[in-house]
Amino acid sequence: MLKVRVIPTLLWKDVGLVKGIGFESWRRVGTLLPAVKVYNLREVDELIVLDITATREGRAPDLEMVREIASASFVPLTVGGGISATEHIRELLRAGADKVAINTAAYDDPELIRGAAQHFGSQCVVVSIDAKEVAPGRYECFRESGTVATGIAPAEWAARVESLGAGELLITSIERDGTMKGYDLELLRSVVQAVSIPVIAAGGAGSYEDFCLAVKTGASGVAAASIYHFTQQTPLEAKQYMAGQGIAVRNRYEASSSDPR
Repeated sequence: MLKVRVIPTLLWKDVGLVKGIGFESWRRVGTLLPAVKVYNLREVDELIVLDITATREGRAPDLEMVREIASASFVPLTVGGGISATEHIRELLRAGADKVAINTAAYDDPELIRGAAQHFGSQCVVVSIDAKEVAPGRYECFRESGTVATGIAPAEWAARVESLGAGELLITSIERDGTMKGYDLELLRSVVQAVSIPVIAAGGAGSYEDFCLAVKTGASGVAAASIYHFTQQTPLEAKQYMAGQGIAVRNRYEASSSDPR
C-alpha cells in the first residue's frame, strides 16, 4: 500500500509568501526561503511552490528563485506558475524542481501534457485543477488562478489529462481554499473515481481529521497551507494523528522535545 504524503503548499507572489480565501484577499504570511527551510525540518514529504501571478502577468517561471528554493529543500519539490512550453519544463527540472504543476497552459495546449510526459516522464507532470461548485452538485474547472471559467467538469478534465500522460493531479476547491472548513469531499471523490493516477487534495484543510477524510475518499496526498500558517498544527503531528487512525504515512516519528515547531 502506498503511503500517504503530507505536502505543505507555498503560494508565492512577488518576493513573498501569501495566503488568501477563495483565491482572493491575499495576505502576506512570510518569506519563501525561510519557510522552505523550516518545512524541511518538520518531516514533510514534499513541497508544492506555486507562483500565483506569473501566468496572469505573462511571465515565464523565475528560474533563479527556483534554484534558490531547490538548494534549500531536501524533499521532492513541485513548482508551478508561468509554465506554457516544454522548454519551461526542461529549465525548471534543470533548476532543481522534481515535478512541475501545469494548469492554465494545459487548457490552451493539451498536447503540452503529452509532450512533457514523453520527454521527461509522467512522474514529472502534475496537472493542477482548480474547481468551483457552480450549481448544486455541478462543478466546473477554472483557469488563470481561478478567474476564468472553462465550462469543463473536473472529472472529465482529469480523465483527459490522464490519457495525455499526466502522472498526478492536484485538485483544489476554490470555494474552500483558505477557509479551513475541510476539503470538498464530493469534488475530490468525483476526480478520484475518474482516474487511476494519484490525486492530491487541496483547499480547505483545517484539522488533522480533514486529512483523514480526504485519504478515506481516495486522496494519495494531502496538501495544505492555512492550517500551518495560522494554527499551531504541524505536518509531523498530522502524520502522527493519521497513523493513529490506521493510515499509512511516511517517516513517522514520535513527538519529542526535538520537534522544531
